[in-house]
Amino acid sequence: MQPGSDDDTLAEAGFLEVPDEEGGRAARRWWDANADEYLAEHGDFLGDVDLLWCPEGLRESQARLLGDVAGAHVLEVGAGAAQGTRWLASVAGARAVATDVSHGMLAAGAADERAHGVRVPLVQADARALPFADATFDAAFTAFGALPFVPDAHRVHAEVARVLRPGGRWVFSVTHPLRWAFPDDPGPGGLTATRSYFDRRPYVEQAADGRVLYAEYHRTLGDHVADVVGAGFVLDRLVEPEWPEGHDRVWGGWGPLRGALLPGTAILVAHLPAHG
Repeated sequence: MQPGSDDDTLAEAGFLEVPDEEGGRAARRWWDANADEYLAEHGDFLGDVDLLWCPEGLRESQARLLGDVAGAHVLEVGAGAAQGTRWLASVAGARAVATDVSHGMLAAGAADERAHGVRVPLVQADARALPFADATFDAAFTAFGALPFVPDAHRVHAEVARVLRPGGRWVFSVTHPLRWAFPDDPGPGGLTATRSYFDRRPYVEQAADGRVLYAEYHRTLGDHVADVVGAGFVLDRLVEPEWPEGHDRVWGGWGPLRGALLPGTAILVAHLPAHG
């Protein structure tokens, strides 16, 4: 195979240093190619009209991390197929908008809209350059979207801060940073730390010609807090959902064995200071 070929066969995977530009643009292509497979595997758990925060099964209908959003303008960043946006619009009474970098995921969302009769605006956009005016939204959120797949997450936080009104809330869930020290294994092999928590090299999958097929970025808990505060937010809560008793679903490295011992998800709740 010659460099520059279009063969996406996986040749190498691991924690690798890659140019930020290559890693940051891999997400769109990967999610376009894998949208149908991902939704076929996880769609029943995600729901078509629901806001699921994490593999532990915490839903906004229980947690109310966004607060009362009835009548509010709410933005979902990295929305995937926009299940959460549809729930906010049809159940919580919000005026909600979904954005995602992947046309494939948004196309799946459009199909779900037609099936359920719940229509929301779907906007294809990079979370680091949101196509909205300043101070447009009352709240914004993402559930495992956008932030893990860019090398410069601080730009996402800055853009969210820009499009939120004073006092606006920003809620996001990510893989708990502690998990990065352990193998991504839901079984006994995932209970022993094998790498440094402070090793910030991303997990990368590469083709034989060196192209980045997939990149997921690790940040420590301190990194996340610094990014949030650096964008002008006030951090209100750090939520670490516990694994529910009787919940036996395995999702990647998440499962009941590890969930009983190690946190799998971190949810940060923040707000912009109100003027005056």
